[in-house]
Amino acid sequence: MEIEELKKIQQECAKKVIQRDDFEKLITVGGIDLTFEDIKNNPTRAWASIVIVDINTLKPVYEDVVEGLVDFPYIPTFLAFRELPLMLELYQKIKMKPDVYFIDGQGVAHPRGCGIASHFGVATNSVSVGVAKTKLFGYYKEPEEKRGSYSYLTYRGSIVGAVLRTKDRTEPVYVSVGHRISLKRAIELVLRTSIYRIPEPTRLAHNLLQKVRKRLY
Repeated sequence: MEIEELKKIQQECAKKVIQRDDFEKLITVGGIDLTFEDIKNNPTRAWASIVIVDINTLKPVYEDVVEGLVDFPYIPTFLAFRELPLMLELYQKIKMKPDVYFIDGQGVAHPRGCGIASHFGVATNSVSVGVAKTKLFGYYKEPEEKRGSYSYLTYRGSIVGAVLRTKDRTEPVYVSVGHRISLKRAIELVLRTSIYRIPEPTRLAHNLLQKVRKRLY
């Protein structure tokens, strides 16, 4: 597909994003992560993982992994077209659906308002939050170094996300609404599930993929 067509898909997705708390219960949080056999060449084998934790204990209650072939190239701001198909395959496979999904990437903090966390949320009608390790879009002032400190990520006068310190004197994470949640609640939830820099659901999902790769190689 042409880039302009992909942009239109993202713009249509952005119109469907709900940026308010649209859920009743919040007991479990799932983190999704992906890894690739070869990040430079296509097609390549890839794996997607999910780890679901109990919100009160932060202990895993479910985990799963799928393997697939990815043939869409890496293009900045079009990550969903590369990673979403395998994430949706994982979503269809899992036997336990969490109340909220943390996605390793952006939500509405995206040039066209629909990063991979929003794509996933809209496609599955799930509550989703983008938790990224790097900034893609917007401007901010560095938050204080104390855990829980945050500053807003803004663009042209609008708030598109938050830069959140999840651990004292540690690099922040970039939180944005994926779908069906408010930014305020997303910030609270990321902080509540963080022991280290990365929240436990996505940290454990990443660790699970590392174990899978070690078994394969």
